[in-house]
Amino acid sequence: MQGFPYAARDQAVGLLGGSFDPAHEGHVRITREALKRFGLDQVWWLVSPGNPLKKRQPASLGERLAMARNVMRHPRVKVTALEAQLGTRRTADTIAVLRSIYPGVRFVWLMGADNLAQLHEWGNWRAIMESVPVGVFARPGDRISARTSVAAQTYRDHRLSGSDAQLLGQSDAPAWAYVNIPMSDHSSTEIRASGRWIGGKAIA
Repeated sequence: MQGFPYAARDQAVGLLGGSFDPAHEGHVRITREALKRFGLDQVWWLVSPGNPLKKRQPASLGERLAMARNVMRHPRVKVTALEAQLGTRRTADTIAVLRSIYPGVRFVWLMGADNLAQLHEWGNWRAIMESVPVGVFARPGDRISARTSVAAQTYRDHRLSGSDAQLLGQSDAPAWAYVNIPMSDHSSTEIRASGRWIGGKAIA
């Protein structure tokens, strides 16, 4: 489809979703680690549209895309607004549509451990686990809650551990891997609160 990133059949493509308000070094770090740790050919950032139900709206989609592209510079990483283009809101729906558009591409959903801890609260969350492999990165303070979460316990027999995590991109769902990486605990929320994100720009 015009304007959509290219992926060849049998390529493994990681999907990292979020508001990226703003994108920061933590996002960059887990993206680079995902390429190495999970045997991925590409990673696509899915910069989400604003949620009209939320009281605080993010910076405009255009501003967040521009900042993300400035922060994430890698030939195998694409920064996209695919959810806005597809008109999807729920992760399960986004994955389903992308799989129909890209038959033969092996998508992998990427998330922080904090998201795994609350995954069972997401709409149609089992469809995510059952349709694509999931790569999880430990974030400070979320390791225990993630490992004991409903999703982790439900799919405990499908976890790839150790060096098997490298096979995630070629695995059939349900399959998931959990890796620990050195990671700063700053977040987009803290960057906004510090005043280093003004008018769509990060202020050093």
